[in-house]
Amino acid sequence: MASARRLSRREAVAGVLGLGAHASLGSPALAQRSNPIQVGLTPLFLTSDLELLGNLRAYLARAWGRGVELVTRRTYQEITTLLVTGQIDAAWICGYPYVQYHDQLDLLAVPVWQGRPLYRSYVIVEASRQAGSFDDLARDVHAFSDPDSNSGFLVTRDLLADRGVRPETFFRHFFYTYGHRNVVRAVATGLAQSGSVDGYVWEVLRDVEPELTERTRVLRRSELLGFPPIASGKARSPSPSSKELAEAFLRMSEDEEGRRVLTALRLDGFTASEPSLFDTIAAKVEHIRRVG
Repeated sequence: MASARRLSRREAVAGVLGLGAHASLGSPALAQRSNPIQVGLTPLFLTSDLELLGNLRAYLARAWGRGVELVTRRTYQEITTLLVTGQIDAAWICGYPYVQYHDQLDLLAVPVWQGRPLYRSYVIVEASRQAGSFDDLARDVHAFSDPDSNSGFLVTRDLLADRGVRPETFFRHFFYTYGHRNVVRAVATGLAQSGSVDGYVWEVLRDVEPELTERTRVLRRSELLGFPPIASGKARSPSPSSKELAEAFLRMSEDEEGRRVLTALRLDGFTASEPSLFDTIAAKVEHIRRVG
């Protein structure tokens, strides 16, 4: 890792959207400090970009006055499990697992993107395809991001529930890519005929990797949904207080080092929010539970 080259800003942002290592990304020096704060990152943020991760870790360590270890895994479920069982202090998770485990989690902060703590789920197809509606995707090979992803699975699963069908009966075949950028890549290269993807990821990729997104087309945009939040688990003891953890994210836009991280992520900052921000996602979970 120490010999990795310095990445350009374009590569840095693109890296945030791709797959990375499965192991902890804490530096040996920080890991050796007593009681480092452990922060999990879902696969949306896995990256081989050491500069971006270093900036994030340095900002949080300075804000908290303690060592910080960034922990990554391949799937949403792995990070969520670490969080709710108290094995890490906080994590940047998806709205779907937040809804599922809200009684075991404290909501710390929510990213602000394009002026709001909201985003959409996109259904994408190959750019030249003539499909005009979601129903035209019947019998497709479809790419999902992760079974615990709101934008990369749940929203589309809810659409199918409206039609009284399940993914295995509507699509000819479906698979999980375990990364939103990988969904875009699967559709762009013809590995999948359609895909469910985070709209924030697709829009950022359109800026930093237009040669990839121009080979796809957004067929459907969902309603606005709560952006993937930062949460802490109630099971970890001893642990920094939720207020202490939240403040570092809420003040990030006021700090030069924090602004560098936000710029790389194309975010405006973080804001405090109520759990009701995720009520629309919770309604989808309940709808699917009722209709099967």
